[in-house]
Formats: sequence, structure tokens, C-alpha cells
Amino acid sequence: MSPPNTMNGSTPIIKQGDGVLSPEFLQKTREAFLAEPKFRLAKNAVSRFDPLEVLLEKEVKDLNTHAYTHHVADHECKATAQKASGRCWLFAFLNVMRLPMTTKYKLPDDFQLSQSYLFFWDKIERSNYFLESILQTADEPVDGRLVSWLLTAPVQDGGQWDMICNLVNKYGVVPGSVYQESFNSSNSRRMNLILTSKLREFAMILRRQYQQGHTKEQLRKTKEDMLEQVYRIVSICLGVVPTVFDWEFEDKDKKYHCYKNLTPQTFYREYVGYCVDDKICLVHDPRPQHPYGKLYTVDYLGNMVTGLPVRYNNQPIETLKSCALESIKNGEAVWFGCDVGKFLQRQLGYMDLRIFDYELVFGTSLLGQNKAERLEYGESQMTHAMVLTAVSCCEGENGVKTTKWRVENSWGDELGEKGYFMMTDEWFDEFVYEVVVDKRYVNEDILTVMEQEPIHLYPWDPFGALACSK
Repeated sequence: MSPPNTMNGSTPIIKQGDGVLSPEFLQKTREAFLAEPKFRLAKNAVSRFDPLEVLLEKEVKDLNTHAYTHHVADHECKATAQKASGRCWLFAFLNVMRLPMTTKYKLPDDFQLSQSYLFFWDKIERSNYFLESILQTADEPVDGRLVSWLLTAPVQDGGQWDMICNLVNKYGVVPGSVYQESFNSSNSRRMNLILTSKLREFAMILRRQYQQGHTKEQLRKTKEDMLEQVYRIVSICLGVVPTVFDWEFEDKDKKYHCYKNLTPQTFYREYVGYCVDDKICLVHDPRPQHPYGKLYTVDYLGNMVTGLPVRYNNQPIETLKSCALESIKNGEAVWFGCDVGKFLQRQLGYMDLRIFDYELVFGTSLLGQNKAERLEYGESQMTHAMVLTAVSCCEGENGVKTTKWRVENSWGDELGEKGYFMMTDEWFDEFVYEVVVDKRYVNEDILTVMEQEPIHLYPWDPFGALACSK
């Protein structure tokens, strides 16, 4: 272990070697453990099974039900499956978008918009965004924190709301039947490894050419040649995207429909009935250095050159909940981002702070930090995007209070209630970080925040995390 560095050159209080684990301490700790029958019983159980199965609180499990006071619609779509890919943000968005379409066109409940289509264009655009970032940082040392960060994951699967807006406004959307799943869209790891390898090589070449004095025009030409290779790789892995198509389907009444010669852009504008520009993304960042009512952005977080930067309108958690409630009551599902792995019983689909009793089994809690502290110390960040489709409310001391939420996930229909999860209001407080609602459900003070010059966060800030859980 290297000696700790100090900013002012003074001698550190904690010296190397002071904190060695002594035999006396280890013996005392062992004896204390063995003297407690509860811990010996826990050892016998947990060492033989998945700890979460032993931690599961039966009473809490039995009390959780999938009954809600408000639903966005009188029917639900069949749950989708992102499989072994980090496309949850795209699945969640297209699941929000398809729900009103199934009502308008009487589409079957398994109707889907193509996740692979937006995935294709995100890979192309994000590769270009990465290479532009490399050119912008060409004077930075390659082993410095910024360039090292950029090289860590040049082309991830995950994304954020404003990245969706960039893709949809430029490329539109298509039905799932027009551009279907491929092996590599459902299992993206190998394609990502190939792209990552090439993009790191391209970064090296561009930085060396810059150091050799190549002009901006020469560097741009080199970059174009590189992007031709990227396009080739993505097209081979996912297939060539359509430019014009016919949309054919039978509705629930078995009536045939065909809309001919559509482009992805005209299909989005004229048939989908959902406009991303009418929506606003609200986040909850309770860290004291990030006050509410301010606009934030994260440097080098994006997917499209000259596209929208990722913008975070920071608001109290009660604002996020009240806006989500109004959206659901008015029949509009809500895209949201959270830290999905915390206090989640995956098979049952329960997101509940009480579902696992760590105190009983381990004699300690996993809620020893508040939400702000978890962000500051790397214990939590947004990892997954899903959809809020229903909510339960009751009368509280200060009016209507939300109690639980129905969540449409994209992990298939074998988990939860046919792919739908239940989230308690307390879980929302602790692990939900953003919601996207129509601007109609947000007051003017919150809307004007979007006009502020954003406060810039470092690329490695936890709010630079991308929704990508599988």
C-alpha cells in the first residue's frame, strides 16, 4: 500500500503501518462471533443459500399486492425483454410511446416499436461524439483523468433522456416489425467489444496526427474514414436500417391496415402521437452542494455532436412524485430512472426497503447513509430506466399521499407480475433519481429553470451514470 499523499505536503495523521490487523484483534473478533448463537445460525443458513433468500421477509412479501387506485389505461401491453443488452432507456421510452398507439390503432398488446432501430443510430452517433471528444481533448495528457475517463467506455449501451430526444428528432422511429431484433441487439457485448477496440485505436491515431501538426480538415477526413468502419461494423451486427417502409398490421378486430411509403421521421410525426419536445426531465440530487431549482449538465455526457446536452432540472423528491402522479391520473405513463439493484426482490418484482432484513441476519443495516451520502461515496447512482404505469394514493395529513407505484420493466414477462413490478413510495424516495413528464404537469417556476445556463458537473460525477442495467 502506497503512503497517502497530502495536498499541503504536511505529515499525514494516519501513518502507514499504524492500522495493521493484530492477532489479538482477530482472535477477539472470532470469539465474539462464535459466542452469538444468532450469528452461528445465520452462518449455517446463508453459507448454503443465496443470502437474499434468507433475508426475505415473508410478512412484507405477503402484504405487497398489485392493486392500484390510478392506472394510465384500462389495458396493459405485454412486457418487453431487452435481454443481454443495456438498452433499458430505449425500451422504457418506446414502452411509454407505444401505449397510446395501442389504443388509437387497436393494436395487439404485444405491439412494439423497434428498439434496435434507435440502438443502431445511437452506436453511430455516439462513436462520432466520442471521436469529437478525443479531438477536443487532444492537448490533455493521455494518462490524465479526463482522457482516461473518455477511454474507459467509448460506446456504452446505456443512455439518458436528452439522448433519446436527439435520436428521435433526427432519425424518427419505426415499428418493431420493420426493423427486428438481431442476435447482437439482444446480446450486445461482443459488438461493443469490437467497437471499443476500434474506437480506442482511432483515438490513438487522431491524437498522434494532432501532435504531428495535421490540420483540422485533415483530422476531420481521418475521422470520416473511421466512421465508415464503425457504420460497417454496426450494420453487419444489427442489419441495415430502413429508410422507407410500409406499416402493415391487423388490429384487435382482425381488420387489416397498411400505410405505405413511410419514412421513420414521418411515422414518428404523423402516426405515433408523442412529441419528445413536450416533455421535461426532472431529477432529484439532494447533495447540499447542488441546490434545488438549478439546471445541471455533465461534461462529455451525450450522444450527438450539436445535439441537446444532457440537462438535469433539480427538484425536491416530492415534486417528482407529484408530477408523476398527475401524469398517471391524466393517462400518461412516466419514464423514470433509478438505482434498480437496491432492495429489489427480482423474481417477485418487489422494490421495498423492508423486503430484506439485514439487521436480523447480519446484525447491521444497509441504510446507514442517506441518499445524498450514497451519491457522494459511490454507493448509489442511476442504473436503470423503467416506466410508471399506475399509482396508489391515500389521504394523508397534508392531503393526498402516494403509497406505491406499478412499474413496467423490460426484463421479460417471467419476473414480477408478468413483467410488471411493485415499488413502494419509500423506495421511490431513496432510489429514484429522475422522471420525465409532460410540461403541462409542471408549474412555471420549474419550467423557467430550463432557461438557466447549466452548472457543469465533472464527467465522473454520479449523475453522469447511464441507465444500462440488464
